[in-house]
Order: sequence, then C-alpha cells, then structure tokens
Amino acid sequence: MKFLVITHVPHIIEQNHFFAYAPYVNEMNIWTKYVDELVILAPISNQLKTAIDSAYEKDQIDFIQVENFNILSLKNVFFSIGKLPKILWKMYKAMQQADHIHLRCPGNIGLLGCCMQIFFPKKMKTAKYAGNWDPNAKKPWTYTLQQKILSNTFLTRNMQVLIYGEWNRQTKNCKSFFTASYLEQEKHPLQPVKANPVTNFVFVGTLVKGKNPLYAVQLVEGLRDKGYAVALQLFGEGLERSNLARYVKDKVLGKVVMLRGNQDRETLKIAYQESDFVVLPSDSEGWPKAIAEGMFWGCVPIATNVSCIFSMLNKEERGLLLYKKLEDDIAKVASLLDNAKEYELKRNAAVAWSQKYTLDVFESEIKKLII
Repeated sequence: MKFLVITHVPHIIEQNHFFAYAPYVNEMNIWTKYVDELVILAPISNQLKTAIDSAYEKDQIDFIQVENFNILSLKNVFFSIGKLPKILWKMYKAMQQADHIHLRCPGNIGLLGCCMQIFFPKKMKTAKYAGNWDPNAKKPWTYTLQQKILSNTFLTRNMQVLIYGEWNRQTKNCKSFFTASYLEQEKHPLQPVKANPVTNFVFVGTLVKGKNPLYAVQLVEGLRDKGYAVALQLFGEGLERSNLARYVKDKVLGKVVMLRGNQDRETLKIAYQESDFVVLPSDSEGWPKAIAEGMFWGCVPIATNVSCIFSMLNKEERGLLLYKKLEDDIAKVASLLDNAKEYELKRNAAVAWSQKYTLDVFESEIKKLII
C-alpha cells in the first residue's frame, strides 16, 4: 500500500532522516507500521532539530516538498496565489498515485487537501482533524471550511474523519476518536498522595496567547496570595516566554513559578508524576494531550471548557473547569485544596479514565482504519 500523508507540519532533514514535532511523528509512526510505502507532502523547515522533534521510523520515505503559505489576510492571500498552482499540481499527482490518502487538518495544506480529495471519490481516505470540532466554537474561516468539506458526505466520499468529542448532527464521515501517549505496560497502581508542604502545578504547551500560560501563572499567584504553598512549572517555548519571564520578575514569583522550556518525553513524565495538578486555560484545543497525560500520572486537571474537555472531565467529576474569571477560579481551586477527600475522588477518577486510552488501544484502532 502506498500511503500518502498531506500535512502543514514543517519537517527537518538531518543526515537523510526526517524529523518533525514529536507528538505528530510518534503518532504517524503508528500509522505507518501498516503501510508498504510512505509518501509525505509537507513543507521543509530550516530550523535546527530540538528536544520536541522526533524522527520517522520508516526507512524509505518519498518526500514531496511544498512551500508553506497562509491566507488569513489579504496581503498573505496575494503572496500565496503564486504558490498554489505548483502545490496543487504536486498534490494531485501524489493523490493519483496513492492507495490511501491521509489528511492532517486543520491547516492550510490540509485545506488544499480537503478540496483536492473531492476528485478522488473512490480512493481510500482518512483525515485527522486535530483541532476543536465544536461547530459553535469561534475559529478561522479556513478551519470551518475544512469541517464543512470533510463532513459533507456528497463532496467527501470513502473517508473516515477522526474528530475529538461527540457533536450534534455528526455525519457518518465523522468518527469520534482519541489520542494516546503511554503504553499499557506503563500503567501503574495509583499511589497514595504524598505528604508535601507544597502543592505542585504543571503547565505543558506552547507559550502563546491562545494557551493562556499567563492565566496559569496568575491562578497560582492568587493561591499564593491567599496563603497556600504552591509552585508552578511551565514546559514549552513560544512568543509569550519573554512576557512571562518579565511578569514573574516584576511580581517576585521566582520561587513560585519556573519556566522550564522544551523538554523531552521522560522529563515531562517525571514532572507529571511529581505534580498534583495539570493546568491548561486554553482558548481552543483538539484533544489536549497535556491534560490526558497529566491525568494518566495522577494529576487532577484544571482546564477551560473547550472542545471535548467537558466530556474528558465528565463535567467536573475528574477535575475542575475554568471559566476565565480569575477570582472565581482561584476560589474554586482553593476550595479543592481544602478538601482532601474530594481531591482524592477526582484524582482516582482521572486516572481510571485516562488509563483506558493507551497506545496499545490507539494502535489497534488505527490498524482497523488502514487494513
């Protein structure tokens, strides 16, 4: 089987190996276990490989390079027009030769893939929509267009679209799905909460405004101001790092808030295991891996009510929902800190739910989509 992946994810080439964002590549390594030939159509990045990049395990990869572009403004539309014919031609030829077409959405390359796949109604196809599928959520018009094309059973045929959450008016194209980070063998009995004078919080994600890392800092700061002994570690890099560092310095939070940067899988695993809460006050998510990963290791999740987070937390049986009213959210977390029994119930429920979604289960479900 010739398996074609169409994605906006930038790829790095080093010593004839292809690297990209680790969570994406780790998942694709599962998909590609069951294919004979792998073809990737994607942009190339000139950045150096970092701790959050991983390599494909497939030895032979036919890589089709395309230029990245965006159409979120009139200026960018103008500059992108010249690139599109070449990208579309490469995409058409690749789809024509493929046995299975796999789209990674949402993204600008994915949008072109959504349009081009219409001309191949008999080809076997899958799409992974990694963003927020909620039809009522505010999102870029390009994301909404991709949703409409993928879910339309007339335009998009012979396709299974993997989405997060269950939504009203979900068409037969759409399959509610999940993702996973850990193997069945990594599961362990939940240990009792250790006596610790400090309550530890962890934030894992890109440091950008949409993830609201500053809100996580202010939440912990508010708890500190109420007299709680708390600490927050933030893992990730992004445009907000300098603003966060300035805020921490100005507010004299150096002993409370630590910026750890990008770290590898094992470092994050230890951080989850040593934390009491995983916090993610994001404006939009698909399947928030940081929340699922934290829950797997015994962190109680604190997250905004976006995408499928409401069902992940089963309302608030397995964690706390944030509503971005800082004083109210601080009070809610403080209330849980004062109630050890309630915390333990949420922690147990979080672990029991998240440990159902292992890489073993994930791989068995992926295999069904390909074979």
